[in-house]
Amino acid sequence: MKTYNILIAGVGGQGSLLASKLLGQLFIRRGFDVKVNEVHGMSQRGGSVITTVRAARRVDSPLIADGECGLLIALEQLEALRWVHTLAPDGKLVASTQKIAPMPVITGAVQYPSVAETLPGLWVDALQLALDAGSPRAANVVMLGAAARFLEFDDNEWIQAIAESLPPKAAEINIAAFLSGRQLFREPD
Repeated sequence: MKTYNILIAGVGGQGSLLASKLLGQLFIRRGFDVKVNEVHGMSQRGGSVITTVRAARRVDSPLIADGECGLLIALEQLEALRWVHTLAPDGKLVASTQKIAPMPVITGAVQYPSVAETLPGLWVDALQLALDAGSPRAANVVMLGAAARFLEFDDNEWIQAIAESLPPKAAEINIAAFLSGRQLFREPD
């Protein structure tokens, strides 16, 4: 049984908690031991929020040491930069192109850095795809769709988890969002 160390990084309100819940459900259904950890730093004020999902035959701690993250899903550009140090040498970064300006940028004290142009990874216009699916709130699930290529679940498993976790209308939008993200990096048949 493979070991998965996944970190989801975003800011308050972007849905990292729902994303980690969906991942946890999928791993549990496959018989993995799963540990999830959430860190909410001033999340209601747009601060950083990270969740970790660890899945293996046996998991003793939800924490992921620096250099041991196999998959970093960043819901915002600066969060990709903030957490890229956690990636394992063969780890994968799937990041949203969305920019949410922190207070020093808003006040003009600093400029928003060039992240997507300089940090290697799979970059996704998740916000636009979520809007196309019916709600900007579904950008987190677009990102799960894009990251799905690095996980062992088929599309039907994802769709079932989304449908069981959300009310019908929200599930419909999020399934469409997942599939739009999934199509981006799907290997040709």
